[in-house]
Amino acid sequence: MHRNPIIIALDFENKAEADRFLKGMGSEKLYVKTGMELFYKEGPAVIEWLKEEGHQVFLDLKLHDIPNTVKRAMKVLASLQPDMVNVHAAGGRAMMEAAMEGLISGTPAGQKRPHLIGVTQLTSTSQRVMNEELLINGSVDEAVHHYSALVKQAGLDGVVCSVWESKQIKKEFGPDFMTITPGIRLSGDAEGDQSRVATPEMARNENSTYLVAGRSITQKEHPLNAYIKMQMDWEGVKI
Repeated sequence: MHRNPIIIALDFENKAEADRFLKGMGSEKLYVKTGMELFYKEGPAVIEWLKEEGHQVFLDLKLHDIPNTVKRAMKVLASLQPDMVNVHAAGGRAMMEAAMEGLISGTPAGQKRPHLIGVTQLTSTSQRVMNEELLINGSVDEAVHHYSALVKQAGLDGVVCSVWESKQIKKEFGPDFMTITPGIRLSGDAEGDQSRVATPEMARNENSTYLVAGRSITQKEHPLNAYIKMQMDWEGVKI
């Protein structure tokens, strides 16, 4: 298991709010996720700042465009030296392969290439939405596994999926194929806009590689305590 498997989603409007939250986490060196809201507001400088503060960064922009555009964009993102980036698997194999090419060519000499992850189905996507609104037939599980196979064929490092698909994906594509699982909640927390959620203990039992948690940490009165509780839940420590 990873020593620090919990990725905290910095779903804040600006750097000042993110900084206030991080200061409340004391001296902890975290793995944080920067999504569209914060990145579009603050730009690439926010990634540089987080890295200088000693945090690992998952830059969650979910690129989805024609292969050449994604390749060029990934080359730029690689220069920021995040630890993880992602694309939508729905963009197809050629797009994902182009993303990897851009990531490799943009990674500074002597630096480790960021992990590249394919998004399968968003955890907010229910069976009804997938079938009736997106016109994708079959079950959510079937769609996730189809996209996961495509991601593996394209040579990416793993997928974003729900906890409930993680174990089967690892079984099919190998233990080193990463599963990044959003929708992590502490027991008793509201589901919010996610429809496929789980606790850290459930994620551990389902062989998740990384857990992504947002409001269950960031919106608590004592976020550091919530973070520590999540770590203990992951490790199976009872309090």
